[in-house]
Amino acid sequence: MNNLGFIEKLLDGVKVEWKALGEIVALQRGKRLVRSQLDESEGFAVYQNSMKPLGYYYESNVEAGSAFIICAGAAGEIGYSENAFWAADDVHFVITPDEISNKYVYYFLLTQKSKIEGQVRRASIPRLSKSVIEKLSIPIPCPDNPKKSLEIQAEIVRILDAFTAMTTELTTELNLRQQQYNYYRDLLLSEAKLSRVGFEWKNLEEIAKIQRGKRLVKSQLAEVGEYPVYQNSMTPLGYYHEANVQPDTTFVIAAGAAGEIGYSSNELWAADDVFYIENPSNLLSKYLYHFLLIKQYKIKAQVRRASIPRLPRLAIEKIKIPIPSLEEQARIVAILDKFDTLTTSITEGLPREIELRQQQYEYYRDLLFSFPKPEAG
Repeated sequence: MNNLGFIEKLLDGVKVEWKALGEIVALQRGKRLVRSQLDESEGFAVYQNSMKPLGYYYESNVEAGSAFIICAGAAGEIGYSENAFWAADDVHFVITPDEISNKYVYYFLLTQKSKIEGQVRRASIPRLSKSVIEKLSIPIPCPDNPKKSLEIQAEIVRILDAFTAMTTELTTELNLRQQQYNYYRDLLLSEAKLSRVGFEWKNLEEIAKIQRGKRLVKSQLAEVGEYPVYQNSMTPLGYYHEANVQPDTTFVIAAGAAGEIGYSSNELWAADDVFYIENPSNLLSKYLYHFLLIKQYKIKAQVRRASIPRLPRLAIEKIKIPIPSLEEQARIVAILDKFDTLTTSITEGLPREIELRQQQYEYYRDLLFSFPKPEAG
């Protein structure tokens, strides 16, 4: 979508007035409901302290097509609903006059998200003051011509809706592909399916070496480098000049994001909160990776919940894994890798496409709200 020239034309020479948001819209606080009043599935969605509905209620207190802001809990999150809903008392919703598009306000608020989140009071329950939102300066195009102003607002909304729709479509496709991968993974690695070709059950500790990584401190790491360092999540903590794990290795996070399962085709450094698995010659590492994903729920169920969640080595060692022939393992891996690449790859597949579309959307969103501000005099 090449809208750059069109956007420049749309905004060229447009008179704009910057106003405090609280001067032109009303921010209404929702009304409290208790869980006993809610239904699990029927009625109007009830938003309380997150973007996930707390439940459903037989009435609504917010009209369809309204923006809203979470002010406690996930304070600073910004939402928009095409449907009527119930706003609870930790939600402020936007009421706009006829000359202001509610969705225009919503997209504007998204450009201010980092500023809004920076004003959240961090306590036992994070909270956001209504005044923070009301003091934001919003650009109003053609303030002396309400009809023209609404036309420009509507065009900005239309462009951004188009980008949002593309991202939503790709995300839906990604979810479907993930379900497809899960289905074929569970089928191909099922006992019934493997029984047709023959296999042997083994405890992982019987056939593989489960090694623990070695600690590094932040001062030893670089922001970029050859070997990523994995510590307590699937995001590298940094980079190091050496590796302690060979290519083609499956590993499991043992603290923090304990129970997360990874695979690397390249060398890496495993820190001390990572278990990595050295396979025997009759077990493909990528086959093990796909099988462990089936058992991930069981692995995570054994995480000890404390200030830092931890996974005991025993949770990995005692996993029973079916071992068919190497040829069958390779066949299964080849099939599952196609789905896995499509659903998880950073450099290719749907996640990469979604990331690019999101960046494109954010670029145009910020550009569309980049009206000149009056010089301070």
